[in-house]
Amino acid sequence: MRVDRPVFSVRRWPGMRSEYSWLPPDDGVTITKPHQVGVSFSEHSGVGYELGGRARRIAIPAGAVFTNGPQEVLWSEVREPTEALEVYPDLALLYAAVEPPASVAVEIEQVAGALDATVLGVAAVLKRAHVHDVDLDDMQASALAHRLAWHLADHYCRPRPRRVRRPGHLDRIVLDRVARFVEERLGEPLVLDELAREAGLSPYHFARAFKSSTGMAPHEFVTMRRLERAKVMLLGTRRSVPEIAYSVGYCNVSHFRRLFRRYTGFAPSGLRPS
Repeated sequence: MRVDRPVFSVRRWPGMRSEYSWLPPDDGVTITKPHQVGVSFSEHSGVGYELGGRARRIAIPAGAVFTNGPQEVLWSEVREPTEALEVYPDLALLYAAVEPPASVAVEIEQVAGALDATVLGVAAVLKRAHVHDVDLDDMQASALAHRLAWHLADHYCRPRPRRVRRPGHLDRIVLDRVARFVEERLGEPLVLDELAREAGLSPYHFARAFKSSTGMAPHEFVTMRRLERAKVMLLGTRRSVPEIAYSVGYCNVSHFRRLFRRYTGFAPSGLRPS
């Protein structure tokens, strides 16, 4: 993958399809198809967003979550590079996840720019498969698809179904509180005990529940958010690579460069616009 060329990749997994894109700024119109849940891994100061004939301009922080039901979303006036991942869950899987199991009357509701650590974690795992052109085994992919379907059924379906307690998973309120804690402290040392304390669990139970909820171990999630923050700064500021590394919690710049290349496929300096 090269930063100066558009990239579009489609993968089919058990229970879902994912579409990854890395696109240059675009003054035209692009379309998000119906029944999707997506994550913007790029930051945007303002883009045109239209759904159901209603248009508005929105700012998008990196990591924001978007969902829509049977209608398309139209995007316009995108003035920064876009990196995004869209997931299209099999609707039969979604209907089966609702309690009691539903028919086609249930649909994904519209959400624009939400904070959601579960969706972000699942999308980050799928994005890694796209960027590095690797396969998830069927068991891992189907587990992610079921986790996403349960989460959508609990939080993004209408009419709103009866909430079901999912043993072994973190409640969304707790999970998003942990995610905010991570975001606020990306430049500081972070240890498992602190995240577990924020969730009110022992480190052991927290680590198991966090991975079951997001598809990522806590340390993988923290690394992902640090490198995503670094990517936003590389694309949007003139700060040096060492400055950016220090600002996201890495005191060893060589280690940061290795991690960044492994995660994105680019050297930090290679991601910068010319």
